[in-house]
Amino acid sequence: MKTIQFFDTTLRDGEQTPGVNFNTKEKVQIAKQLEKWGIDTIEAGFPIASVGDFEAVKAIAENAEKMTVAGLARCQKADIDRAHEALQNAKHPQIHVFLATSPVHMEFKLKMSPDEVIASIKEHVSYAKTKFEKVQFSPEDATRTDKQFLLKAVQTAIDAGATIINVPDTVGYSNPTEYGALFKFLIENIQSDEEIIFSSHCHDDLGMATANALAAIENGARRVEGTLNGIGERAGNTALEEVALALYIRKDFYEAQSNITLKETKRTSDLVSRLSGVAVPRNKAIIGANAYAHESGIHQDGVLKNPDTYEIITPSLVGVNENSLPLGKLSGRHAFATKMEALGYQLTEDELKDAFKRFKSLADKKKQVTEDDLIALMVGQSQECSEDYRLERVQLQYVSDGSQGAIVSINTGGDESKTESAIGSGSIQAIYNSIDKIFVQKPELKEYYIKAITGGEDAQAEVHVTLADTENNKQFNGIGIDFDVLQASAKAYVKASEQFQKEVGKAK
Repeated sequence: MKTIQFFDTTLRDGEQTPGVNFNTKEKVQIAKQLEKWGIDTIEAGFPIASVGDFEAVKAIAENAEKMTVAGLARCQKADIDRAHEALQNAKHPQIHVFLATSPVHMEFKLKMSPDEVIASIKEHVSYAKTKFEKVQFSPEDATRTDKQFLLKAVQTAIDAGATIINVPDTVGYSNPTEYGALFKFLIENIQSDEEIIFSSHCHDDLGMATANALAAIENGARRVEGTLNGIGERAGNTALEEVALALYIRKDFYEAQSNITLKETKRTSDLVSRLSGVAVPRNKAIIGANAYAHESGIHQDGVLKNPDTYEIITPSLVGVNENSLPLGKLSGRHAFATKMEALGYQLTEDELKDAFKRFKSLADKKKQVTEDDLIALMVGQSQECSEDYRLERVQLQYVSDGSQGAIVSINTGGDESKTESAIGSGSIQAIYNSIDKIFVQKPELKEYYIKAITGGEDAQAEVHVTLADTENNKQFNGIGIDFDVLQASAKAYVKASEQFQKEVGKAK
C-alpha cells in the first residue's frame, strides 16, 4: 500500500484568507499541533514577504522535530537566499520555488516570453539546489498551461535538481477527470534517473478541490497539499482532513495510507478555527458540528439499531467525543500541570501560573471542566498575551423596552486605559459602539457568530467577529472566549479592532 505525503500550507496559503493574520507565537502553536497530527511537510511561510513571515518560518524551523519545514520562494535569488537564512536551523529543510507558466500569467503578470520563463526556471532551481537538498518546483496556474509547455517547464526543473513537482490548480479551474489526466501525462512523459514525487495543490473555486486532489492520487500523485478546514483565499484550498479520511475510509479503493493521526483531527481543526477567527460551517464534512448528527426519524432509527446504517465515520475516529476530566475547583496545580502536558502544552512557569489561575476561575463557574474547555482556555490565554489592547471592564445598563447602555474600558498599553460609553438597540451593539469610540473607528460588522464550546447551560462561549474597512472592504477577524457571552463578544471585537487599527488607523 502506497503512502501519501501530506503537505500543509495553512500558515502560508491559509493565511491569505481575508481577515486571517497569525502572529509568530500562534504559528508555532499551530505548527506543533500539525506535527502531532502527522503532517509530513509544513509550508511555514514566505520568508521574503515580511520580517514577520521570516521570523515565523525561523521559529517553526527551530521547533519542528520530525516534519520537514518548507519556505516559499519566487524564481529570484534574493527569495531563495532569504528562505535559506530562515531555514538554516531546521532539522529537515525544504524550499518551494514557483513561477507561473500559463499564457495569461506570462503575458500580463510576468511580462516574460515562454523562453524567458524556461531560462528562469533552469537558473533559479539550479541555484536553489546549491542550498537545499530538497527542492520543490511549482508551475503556477499549471491547469491553464499548454500541456507541452508544462511538460517542458517541469522537465527543466527536474534537470536542474528539483525532486518534487507540484501541479497547482491555482484558480480552481480544473475537474477530477482533467486534473487526474494531467498527472498521468506528466508522470508518463518526464525523464529522470531520480525518483520524482508529484504533488497536488487545488483551490476550491468550483467546489472540486478535494475531488481533484483524490483524482491526482489515483493517477500517481504521492503528495497532497492543502490546509486545515480548507481555509485560503477566495473559496479556499483542499481540506486536508477530508483527504485523510477519504484515504482511510476508502483504502479498499485508493489502496493508500498516510501518516495522519486521525484522532487528532478535531483538536487540530478547532485550534486553527479559533486562532484564525474563521468558524467551521456546521455542515462541514468530517469536523462540522452536524457531521455526526441525525435529524431524520428514519436515520435515527437506523443508527440506534446499527450505526453502520448511516455512519461511515465514527465520531471518536476523528477525536469528536465528550471526554470530561476529573478536574474541578478542588484540583491542585500538579494535577492541572500534568493534564496540560498530556494535552501537548509545554508551559513556562509564568504561563502555567496564569493558566492555573484561569482554570480555577473557570472551575468555580462550571460544573464540569472538559478537554475542550482547557484547550479553549489556552487559546484565549495565548491570544490575550499577544494583544496590544486588552479588554479590562464591561458595564451594562439593560432596559427591556428601550436602548441599552454600555461602558467599556480597554488597556491601550502599559498603565494607560481608555473608557467610553455608548448606547445601542441591543447590549452587543452598545458594547461595540463603545469600543468604536475608543478606537475612533467606523468599521462594518460583516459577521458575528457565537457557539458553545461544550454542551450545557454552563458552557463557555466562543464568539467570532469579522470587521471590514468600508473604503477597501479589507476584512479583519477576531475571536473571544469567555464564560460570559457578552464578555466573549467584547473580546472578539477588541481583537478584530486591533488588526483593523494596524492596517487602517491608530487609536486616539
